[in-house]
Amino acid sequence: MPDRKTVLTGKLICAVAAHAPRAWPLVSGPVTRFFDRAAQGWDDRTGAGSPDHLAGLAAAVLEVDPAPERILDLGCGTGAGTLFLAREYPRASVRGIDLSPGMIAAASAKVGLDPEGRIAFKAADASHLPFGEDSFDLVTQINMPVFFGEIARVLRPGGSVVIAHSLGSDTPFSTPERTLRRKLAARGIVPVATGAAGQGTWFVGRKEASAR
Repeated sequence: MPDRKTVLTGKLICAVAAHAPRAWPLVSGPVTRFFDRAAQGWDDRTGAGSPDHLAGLAAAVLEVDPAPERILDLGCGTGAGTLFLAREYPRASVRGIDLSPGMIAAASAKVGLDPEGRIAFKAADASHLPFGEDSFDLVTQINMPVFFGEIARVLRPGGSVVIAHSLGSDTPFSTPERTLRRKLAARGIVPVATGAAGQGTWFVGRKEASAR
């Protein structure tokens, strides 16, 4: 379990993203440098990619219907969740983005022969996604600050969003469910289901067909 200082720091960063996104540039640099330094050996130290880490995501995708064709995994880190989604949806194209080039390098190294380019990773800031409107059927994230406006912008009407926290409320990078519900609803994304799996929690929303 992370120590209290780590939990409080992560929650503060998530609060900035949720409630004061214009201030994000003040913290994005230190966050990038932290994860660049931490990228080597990240999976071994944190259990990223373990059944416990992915339990919330695995439970949440059972509520996603229909099966997506284009998936975006935000804050993908070393790619554990992204690769899980690629296995779960073998016909979908899957894109993983992360602020940290070091994490993206580690994720890219996990992709074997992929002649169709179905899986791809890119260093990018989730507060300013390098994708057009209505680009994805499913947007996911595990243990990541939530950039509500960008999620709503790139998610097509009828598409789903999955937000998972691998340690529930003890996850450093986590956003309270009440905040998720309120800020997503303001952008036309309605709750579909929530739950707990292993030590984690998950939330699924769907963008209303009329939302833009």
